[in-house]
Amino acid sequence: MSSTNGSDPRPDFSLGVDCAALADGELLRGRVGPEPAVMARRGADFFVFGAECSHYHGPLSEGLLVGDSIRCPWHHACFDIRSSRASRAPAFDALPVWRTEAVDGKVYAREKKAAPERLAISSSAEAPKSIVIVGAGAAGFSAAHTLRAEGYDGEITLIGADPSPPYDRPNLSKDYLAGAAPPEWLPLRASDYFSSRRINLKLGRRVEILDPIERRVELDDGTSFNFDAALLATGAEPVRLPTPGIERPHVHYLRTLADSDALIAAAEKARGVAVIGASFIGLEVAAALRTRGLEVHAIAPEALPMERILGPDLGRFVQSLHEARGVAFHLQETVTSIEASSIVLASGKRIGADLVVVGVGVRPVVSIAEQAGLATDKGVLVDEYLQTSAPGIFAAGDIARWPDPLTGERIRVEHWVVAERQGRTAARNMLGRKERFDAVPFFWSQHYDAAISYVGHASAWDRTELSGDPSAGDCSVTYFKGERKLAVATLFRDLESLRAEVAFEQSIGACA
Repeated sequence: MSSTNGSDPRPDFSLGVDCAALADGELLRGRVGPEPAVMARRGADFFVFGAECSHYHGPLSEGLLVGDSIRCPWHHACFDIRSSRASRAPAFDALPVWRTEAVDGKVYAREKKAAPERLAISSSAEAPKSIVIVGAGAAGFSAAHTLRAEGYDGEITLIGADPSPPYDRPNLSKDYLAGAAPPEWLPLRASDYFSSRRINLKLGRRVEILDPIERRVELDDGTSFNFDAALLATGAEPVRLPTPGIERPHVHYLRTLADSDALIAAAEKARGVAVIGASFIGLEVAAALRTRGLEVHAIAPEALPMERILGPDLGRFVQSLHEARGVAFHLQETVTSIEASSIVLASGKRIGADLVVVGVGVRPVVSIAEQAGLATDKGVLVDEYLQTSAPGIFAAGDIARWPDPLTGERIRVEHWVVAERQGRTAARNMLGRKERFDAVPFFWSQHYDAAISYVGHASAWDRTELSGDPSAGDCSVTYFKGERKLAVATLFRDLESLRAEVAFEQSIGACA
């Protein structure tokens, strides 16, 4: 197909590839000199871009080409192959891209193009002069980043209750907690990012008053900021149990970077841990601490872990996966008391544990929205544009309940990628874009070397269809209500997950 250099078998695109060797819509993994790259064909046009997703370095050659976009197989980030821009979270950075040239039936990768410039704001006259973002997590950071990427030059104030700059929260219960990811991997941006983009970052501060009439927020230190548009992205907080002994110092929750660091420090001195809760956060913590060598017990009232979300097939798989690594399950049980070095179950059984982690879910932080008189109902109610009941005030992330075009219901989803995508949409709508939020929800959950991907939203279903064998690490589960397909969960079937996402988008006429 093309010449190679030395022992590297990958085609070198700088030396040319036969045009006829690449079909329309096909991807080819190769390189440009020593740098890994992917070539894609769309009609008569050829594109060459970096081989790895700018999020977690997923292999784009194993992804899916949809129209003029390439989608990452791991976490469904999306890039425009013509501009190289990241068009969908969890990626924010553009891909490296090379100019291509067709000569005598071959296509060549030429010089690398410059990084794309900021977009020119299309409605600058209508753009707000100042924007306040309350919450510096996934949705808040995404909104601030998008505003500047879209060319917005007004004032941006990003207020976070967490004292740490925006970081990669999903890693807290996964590789970081397991000791496989160093601290420098966590920040979403370098320390000078916010100052260089004139984003006024106020950390360790809480908003106490939001006045939608006067367009003003007041912080807990007495400072205040006026705004023309605002985004509420206050996220969620862990559900606290009333169990006797819950206030003991060896009992931990996991939500923030400080929580994860405290848990890591405690794990270094502990021998046995009791994880209360056998859903995503609880079992990801169980996997991470088992990787650190602790004796792990998981306690939950369900008959199968994760059955309510993933169904019995994947629930049994998850349980067997953890049991094979040494996790002991105590299901259909509750904890009645926590003592200095043990816990007591409702059955009377006592389990030794000098470390306890509570992971029984979270609840949305809606106090500021309620104080401001915004419409709430198990979250902050927003329209299809993510605008609240107060004009010019938007909500995104764990607190937002929006009209889901797939189910026809209002839903609220507590997942990182959804929050980032909503932050982007809310930012564009604050600039007058009037874009409906119609992205299909996506999340992933990692347990040791197994990652479960889930697209769609099925709060309840009538039946499931299993394809493949979970015990062999190769399956998909489809969730139905009546004849309507609501969601698809996959295990080591990345392309099937991407195709399911596209099918859902097509069914609702969503924008890619």
